[in-house]
Amino acid sequence: MPDPAPATSTDPASDTPADATTAAAASAPADAADTAATAPREAGGARPPRSAATRAAILAAARDRFAADGYERATIRAIAKGAGIDPSMVMRYYGNKAGLFAAASEIEVHAPDLTHVPHDELGARLVRHFLERWESDETMTGMMRVGVTNDAGAQRMRKVFAEQIEPVLSAVCPVPEEAELRSGLIASQVLGMALCRYVLHIPPAVALSHDEVVAWLAPTIQRYLTADLP
Repeated sequence: MPDPAPATSTDPASDTPADATTAAAASAPADAADTAATAPREAGGARPPRSAATRAAILAAARDRFAADGYERATIRAIAKGAGIDPSMVMRYYGNKAGLFAAASEIEVHAPDLTHVPHDELGARLVRHFLERWESDETMTGMMRVGVTNDAGAQRMRKVFAEQIEPVLSAVCPVPEEAELRSGLIASQVLGMALCRYVLHIPPAVALSHDEVVAWLAPTIQRYLTADLP
């Protein structure tokens, strides 16, 4: 499935094509956070790293704007304001809005290899893995918020499950050709809990310990993964 974002876009706040903004940003003076990108190489040929804090602030602000406004209405100017930096710096790091969206929506699920997990522990292993991923990577929560508010984010979430989850499930489900169906059922449980616990903050879902979430969800995930179809 092609990426939903276009190769170029217009910043609605300024009606300036992203490519033109990129060119302007390229000639703009770098701020302190970007100095490392143009600093002389150290001995051994390596340059000092760019500001990880600046990038993190931009991506966090981008996820907030994409979640609130959708891809088309989110603007580089608003994202830069949320990050507390000049818009030229957003363009310097990510080129245009399409590049920024791609970076902000990049997710690595790191799905576990289930082929060596005891058969009756598959559901529990998956649930515990996703709990750990949601709570250790803010990108997961950010993209959940984007995915439920606009189609571009939803398409990216679907792509993640198709490319990163289905192959893992195919390796252990009794009928590999049913992996797509079974992954969809599993997603309904995993993403449903994530939405309630990390986005909507529904008190009973938030209050559950990891062990309690596993105890409640694992039997259902196990059934979706390994049981015969009804």
